[in-house]
Amino acid sequence: MTKRELVVRIAEETNLSQLEVFSVVQKTLDYITESLEKGENIEFRDFGVFEIKIRKPRIGRNPNKPENTVIIPERRVVKFKPGKEMKAKVLKST
Repeated sequence: MTKRELVVRIAEETNLSQLEVFSVVQKTLDYITESLEKGENIEFRDFGVFEIKIRKPRIGRNPNKPENTVIIPERRVVKFKPGKEMKAKVLKST
């Protein structure tokens, strides 16, 4: 599902204009991104948690030339852990 498809679906169900729905969806995503940028976790009950994790620096190798090593620096990554309700619905659908 794309952002556009989400906006159209919500607009149809709520009788709001697509422009209004797009504005709300975009602001929501902007605030989530802003909070993650600050290092804060985002928690939606029964949906899941977005959190920042620090990946340790490590040594990488080119499989074609294993003698060449590259230092991969420490970096921040966004992790998502699904909530119980979401996990149960996804697992039940398979």
